[in-house]
Amino acid sequence: MADNALEGLIEALRRLPGVGIKSAQRMAFHLLQHDRDGARRIAAALGAALERVRVCARCHTYTEAEVCATCLDPRRDTRQLCVVETPADQAALERSGSYRGLYFVLMGRLSPLDGVGPAEIGAERLLERATDGIVEEVILATSFSAEGEVTAHALAGALRARGIKVTRLARGVPAGSELEYVDLGTIAHAMGDRR
Repeated sequence: MADNALEGLIEALRRLPGVGIKSAQRMAFHLLQHDRDGARRIAAALGAALERVRVCARCHTYTEAEVCATCLDPRRDTRQLCVVETPADQAALERSGSYRGLYFVLMGRLSPLDGVGPAEIGAERLLERATDGIVEEVILATSFSAEGEVTAHALAGALRARGIKVTRLARGVPAGSELEYVDLGTIAHAMGDRR
């Protein structure tokens, strides 16, 4: 590659999950050759999102408001709090239609080898939220990867020590999978059969 702007675009696209050098090159060449208007729209949308999107003050999902629409919805069951790793996991649960409570988004999972401990995933804020006198059940919907299991185990211990009822998604979700990639029927079944 002779052009620094093109190299910069390809390197930027490689930052996306699952995108290698060849896919990044294909995307960059397609946008520049066939869809310059699409490239401008992507750039504008990304700029707007970076400018306006923040985390909800209550649940930590992405929103443009101080508190997200889910947290403000009076039809939600405030007695249930579902803990997920990412906003994508929350979106997957919402699409399944199997859960009508509130959420707490960790924005990650425990991974001591990567320097991600309880403080980095907001464990203290979760404990405060779960012990607010309203929440009766915390549903741990972390992934079934090694890190997700460690996260669920650590949070379950801390929550139970404070007298909170803790349940975990049933094993209908395949081990090692990410919620955002699991089919909606499996998510609904796992939510219904939580323990």
